[in-house]
Amino acid sequence: MAIREYKMTRLRLYYGLLIVLTIILGLLSRQMSFVPLATGDVLWAIMMFLIIRFLFVGSSLKFVAFVALLVCYLVELSQLYHAAWIDKIRANTLGALVLGRGFLWTDLIAYTIGVSLGLLIAYVLIPDKSG
Repeated sequence: MAIREYKMTRLRLYYGLLIVLTIILGLLSRQMSFVPLATGDVLWAIMMFLIIRFLFVGSSLKFVAFVALLVCYLVELSQLYHAAWIDKIRANTLGALVLGRGFLWTDLIAYTIGVSLGLLIAYVLIPDKSG
């Protein structure tokens, strides 16, 4: 295996582990009444950043942050659309976790904070100096 391929595989492992940890924290945050609801939205955005980074590990962190924020915003804006088929998807737990249930402006702020934290995590915790 070439050095670059090894490095990419190692980075994907780091990001994969962080994705799993973030999902666990996000699910736990919904079970604890003392945790603010916005925490789950911040963690969802961090997870989205980590997933995009996992998929595009060779891309710049600025690109990953832009795509992650775009996805988060588009998912939130999609909550303004209501049709029977998509509301049925949102009615089950998995659909609600992925697509949300209702549009909130404050979620856009939480997503911006989450992607920013994801970017910080990538700069501080992940041993990749290519940025």
